[in-house]
Formats: sequence, C-alpha cells, structure tokens
Amino acid sequence: MKTLLLISIILSLIITSYFSTTFMPSLIALIGLFAIALLSYFLIPFFKEFIVSDDQRPPVVGSVFSMLIHFNHMFDYMTSIARKHHTFRFITPTHSIVHIADPINVEHILKSNFPNYTKGDNQKGLMRDLFGDGIFAADGDIWRHQRKLASYEFSTKNLRDFSTNVFRSNTTKLVKKISEAAVNNNNNIINLQDLLLKSTLDSIFKVGFGFDLNTLSGSDEVSNRFMIAFDDSNVVIFRRYVDVLWRVKRYFNFGVEASLKKNIKVIDNFVYELIQNKRSQMKNEKLDGSKEDVLSRFLTESETNPAKLSDRYLRDIVLSFIIAGKDTTANTLTWFFYMLCKNTFIQEKVALEVKEATGAEDDMCSIDEFSLKLTEPALEQMHYLHATLTETLRLYPPVPLDGKCAEKDDILPDGFMIKKGDAVSYMPYPMGRMTYIWGEDAEVFRPERWLRDGVFQPESPFKFTAFQAGPRICLGKEFAYRQMKIMSALLVYYFKFRLVDESKEATYRTMITLHMDNGLPLYAFYRSNI
Repeated sequence: MKTLLLISIILSLIITSYFSTTFMPSLIALIGLFAIALLSYFLIPFFKEFIVSDDQRPPVVGSVFSMLIHFNHMFDYMTSIARKHHTFRFITPTHSIVHIADPINVEHILKSNFPNYTKGDNQKGLMRDLFGDGIFAADGDIWRHQRKLASYEFSTKNLRDFSTNVFRSNTTKLVKKISEAAVNNNNNIINLQDLLLKSTLDSIFKVGFGFDLNTLSGSDEVSNRFMIAFDDSNVVIFRRYVDVLWRVKRYFNFGVEASLKKNIKVIDNFVYELIQNKRSQMKNEKLDGSKEDVLSRFLTESETNPAKLSDRYLRDIVLSFIIAGKDTTANTLTWFFYMLCKNTFIQEKVALEVKEATGAEDDMCSIDEFSLKLTEPALEQMHYLHATLTETLRLYPPVPLDGKCAEKDDILPDGFMIKKGDAVSYMPYPMGRMTYIWGEDAEVFRPERWLRDGVFQPESPFKFTAFQAGPRICLGKEFAYRQMKIMSALLVYYFKFRLVDESKEATYRTMITLHMDNGLPLYAFYRSNI
C-alpha cells in the first residue's frame, strides 16, 4: 500500500509536469491527483475488507473515518453498534481496530491470553508524548517494575492511614468552600466538577508527592494552568486514535498537535519542578525513606539506581499517578452527583445511610467532628453508598474504552479471528448498557442491582470492567473507593444538590477519561447539619 501511494505521487508529478503550461494549473492538478492517491491509500483497504467477506473475521462496520466523524459522541456510537454486534471492527490502512463487548472475550484478552495483548508499539507511540513510559502506556519490564513498586505502596498500612487523613482533610476544605455558596435561594451556582477536580488534585499531590498544592483555594495559578494543559492534552492524545494524519500534523507543528506541544511544555515544567522540589526536601531531611508519600519511595530508589529512575522516567510515573488519582475519581464523583440530582430519592437514601453508619443523626456535629466519624468500620457499613458509586461506574466508567494490540494471530472465544497487529479494545462504557449483560433495565440507574439483603455483592471484573481485570487490574481500586466514599459522604451529609437546568442531559467530552463536558452546574442547599 505504501508502494501504491509512492507510485501515485510520482505519476502525479510526471503527469503534471507534462501537461501543465503554467504554475497554478500544475499546482492544482498536483494537489488533485495527490488527494486521489491519498484517498485511495485509505479507502482501498476498507473496500477490500468490506467486499471480500471472511466469516472468521469480526464484521466490518466502517473505516477509521467513521470513528472520526462520530468523535464527539464516540462512546454512544460504539454502544449503538455493540447492540447489534458484540464483536466488530473498523478498518485503517495498516490494520483493523477490533472492539469487543462480550465478557468472555474480555476475560480472554485481559487474563486467559494476557501475554498476547500488549499496549503495542502503535498505541505507545500515540500516548508517548504525554505519558511516556508511565504505567498506563508501558509493557514488559518497565510495566512490571512500576507495578511492583506501586503494589507495595498500596498495600502498606501507613499509606492507607495517611491517605484517609488527607481525604478527610481536603474534603472538609471542599465542604467549607461549597458552604460559601450554599444558600436557600437560586442565586449561587457552583461548578461541582471543577471543585472535585481541584480537590482530588490536591489530595493526590499530598498522598503521592507530599506537597500541599491548595488548588481548591484558587491561589495557585501555576497549578490551574497545569490542570487546563493536562485536560486539553488528554483530548488530543485520544483524538490521535482516529486521526490518521496526526503524525503529519505533529511533524509540521500544525493544528491541535501544535497546541499539544505547548501544553506538554507546561506539564513538563510543572512536573520537573515538583521532582526537584521533592528531591531538595528529601535531602534536607536526609532522604527519609519512611515518608508516607509515594514519590519519596521512588526517589529513594533512584538514589541507588539513578540510570533506571531518571527524571524523565519519574516524570512519567508522576503523570500516571495524577491521571489515576485526579481524573478517575473526580469524573466518577461528577457523574455520581449528577445521577443523585436526577434521582432525588436515591440522594436521600444515601444521606440517611451516612447518618446511620456514622451515628451522627443529631444536628450538632461540626464539619471537623463529622469527618473523624468516617472511620473504616463506618465506611464499610455504607453498602448503599458503595452500590450507588458502583452503579455510577457501571454506566459512567472513568476509562470508557481501553485498547490493546495483538502480538500474534489468535481466535477469540466467540470464534472470531484476530490477526497479528490488530488493535483490540474492550468497551466499559457500551458494556454497561448491554441488556444481554445486565438485563432489560441495563440503562436504568438502579443501585439495588448490587445489593443482596442490603449487603453489597460484587460482579465479575470481566463483566464490570471499570477497574480493568486480570494482571493489569487497577491497584488503586480500594484506594479509590475509600476516597469516593469519604468525599460523597461528607457532601451529602451537609448538602442537598439540585441541577441548575433539570431538563438538560449531561454529555461527555471525548477523551481518555470520561470527563463531563461543560462541567456540572449545581445549586447546593444546606441540610440542617451546619
């Protein structure tokens, strides 16, 4: 196919030179012929695969251009196709992009044949500018190294206790921030998504890196610029999956790739300064390896192995922790409060359970006093809250699509053939809406589906894929639930929330994580607890 494109370009030049007598007609002819050659390069593979049917291969539903056309509502587009085909594919000039929604196929790629489905060179190339060799974009020894260190950190009691205190403290600040706007009229609107993103960023910086960022206070303009740059970069990186010309744009520093380059510079400056500040802090404290935060442990190891843990590598690790600790939690809580506003009786049931589990049913409890009541035993009693958060994750998973690459030819359990080099993506967002997985009420927000006699009952991680599954299952799952339960419990205990426009349906911004587009404008009203 590359040969065909090269021949077409050469023929274009020859024909143009022979028949043209002036510069402009020559240029127009050249552009026209080049466009035809380019279209042929992209469309011939599609028509070839579409016309020449192969029952062993997943059905072709379109080309990569179909994905680009539907980019702004990508996940709902995938959902509509998944209702007809549990396994399907799109065609690119070089390979197929296979999407799967059947739990048995998901288990196959995430567990049973895990070694065959890696991130792959193509996907790592797409993500490298932002995530480098961070755990979400890494394979092999690099992935195993980070996984081992992170696994140790998440299993320590010190980190668990430290993080719980940080979550309580920062959520208390969030409650006080909302209190400034919470009045018994409709004049003060809060953008809850923005506040949640800032609060979770503050928390991951304290837990992960040992610094008080205070983004929520609005006093740090540098961190605000970092947040905007990081979110915008997230969008551009995801768009690369459907933009076949992204390398050309990157090479010529054109369009969104030019903006990405500027944003990466903002991100790098911010993270490298963080690393240097942490290194200076630790030198002053004589590299105290007992520090609770995660970055201290990585830096301690870098002192003994500086070649393996360079500043560039540490930068990649830091960004992985930020997207895991900020975006996933804040986005889930944004959709959680949106659904509570859409289902006010559920909001009241959650608030009642929080009161009962903490024993804070009187109205005399201050914010600081109540936060201390959110102990591990109290949180474990909040089965309905846990179910409501999980139901949110089912319908609004933090990572709506997740891709792998086939290293060798393979046969999926449903009988379809995967070829070496195929991209293979499982689809948490569409899967949460499939009736053959969740029943006829799959699209109904119903926390009770997770409860048996009032006790939370988990589902197979290959059916409920919000935290991935198999060897790459999310290490921070319990960490994330603890943070979300503390934050949601504090907020629903003190406030009732109502949408500013109750008739408007929320939509997402298409990016790696499921970010609500245009934020979540709410009214917050005091309960009688403050």
